[in-house]
Amino acid sequence: MNALFSRLAGLGLVVMMSACSIDKKPYNGLPEDAVLQNAQGLRAATDGNYMFIKDSDYTRNLYIMNEYPGDNVTLSGTTTDPLFLTYTYRRTSDQGNALQIYRKGYQAIVGCNKVIGSIKEGSSKELDQILGENLFLRAMVHFDLVRLFGRPYAQSPETNLGIIIKTDTKADDNASRATVKEVYTFVVSELQKAARLMTVNRTNSYASPAAANALLSRVYLYMNDNTNAIKYADGVITEGRFALATPTQVPDFYAVENEQNKEIIFAIKHTLKDDRTWSSIGSMYYTSPGGVGWGEVYASQAFQDLVNKYPNDQRRSYLVRKLTAQGVQEKRNGIDKVYVTKFSNQAGLPTLSSPVVLRLAELYLNRAEAYAKLGETAKAIDDVNLIRRRAGLSGADLYTPTDLKGLPSVLDVVLQERRVELAFEGHRPYDLFRNNRSLVRNYPGYHNTATGQQTVPPDDKQVVHLVPESELVLNKNLKQNPL
Repeated sequence: MNALFSRLAGLGLVVMMSACSIDKKPYNGLPEDAVLQNAQGLRAATDGNYMFIKDSDYTRNLYIMNEYPGDNVTLSGTTTDPLFLTYTYRRTSDQGNALQIYRKGYQAIVGCNKVIGSIKEGSSKELDQILGENLFLRAMVHFDLVRLFGRPYAQSPETNLGIIIKTDTKADDNASRATVKEVYTFVVSELQKAARLMTVNRTNSYASPAAANALLSRVYLYMNDNTNAIKYADGVITEGRFALATPTQVPDFYAVENEQNKEIIFAIKHTLKDDRTWSSIGSMYYTSPGGVGWGEVYASQAFQDLVNKYPNDQRRSYLVRKLTAQGVQEKRNGIDKVYVTKFSNQAGLPTLSSPVVLRLAELYLNRAEAYAKLGETAKAIDDVNLIRRRAGLSGADLYTPTDLKGLPSVLDVVLQERRVELAFEGHRPYDLFRNNRSLVRNYPGYHNTATGQQTVPPDDKQVVHLVPESELVLNKNLKQNPL
């Protein structure tokens, strides 16, 4: 960790000073102390912090490491990309993607800390807004990292180790990992303060009070604090600033510029110049007709069976079968090529997207899960049906308290709807393990098991990634997860 923070201290603000907006417009280079002394410089530094989370080391790894351990995807063969270790639950301490997101995450945190430490709360509305945005980003990154490297909150959060809580810019602090509970408490406090300080609604490419409250709803749901999960979801829903997509909008939902999408609360803005082609998130899910993209991770057969149960479900449009010129299903290593396009086709480019972090549909589903756990089954079903209507379903395709479509409980109804609606966006493994449920892969795929199938219980050691070995060597106070 020492070497990491020394690199951050020496290089972090260089990036921030070189970009004064998410669109990478140049900013006149100034010494760090000059940049952090006025609103213009602090805004430039803040926009640089957004750039950190847009970096491929952060965003690509985040969506791979959150989604690939789930059961909505199938890997069609071996690969030298460390995503293979993430997918197969064979984490290693020298895993490349874990090191990349760990270092980039703390680089973003240190960048936020430099801005936060330069602003006195209450100096002006403009500075409070900047302060709030950095508090939001700092909290979000801590939450992202604790989910990857710390065990689910339901599993002894008072004793299980989370991550280092970093609130300063010291290069060599030899800090220890806080407990999972301490990290969550910190994240909640940060987000509450951020929501209070931010008073300007910028575009949904930036933090906002609604983004802070939406993330609070998710955090509280993970903590099994269902009352607060509902409270913060309600706050955003009733604000009226956001609206669910209509059934006709669903097929193109992820190809639309996020500022034009009224359902999105916060997304990581990517422009034409940010298209990472073969290194993008979408490249693993899709090969375009022009041959761009690896197209080696497909929708699992289990997920296909689930979404195809309802022919009118507009969410089926995100799955694209790769057929030969004769109309025959193409395969790779015996697995059907069924592409996923949630990270494709922004501005017509097959590998460009602005990954969605928070959107209104999730808040209805957060609220539905919390209602189900509190025994308010009718309210839970109403929220689920709102999402199903969004997808173009109606009539007999909707749930009622006496018709759960064969599912054993209302909670199962909610979790299944979350699986379909939030598929590939990085929620599914957390939904399972948070609710003490095993991951079951009983479908074709390279699961790297003797039987070709795989079951991962929520208390499995490999549910979380290992702390990068290089950081353990440099920081003797940093403890590894159980091997």
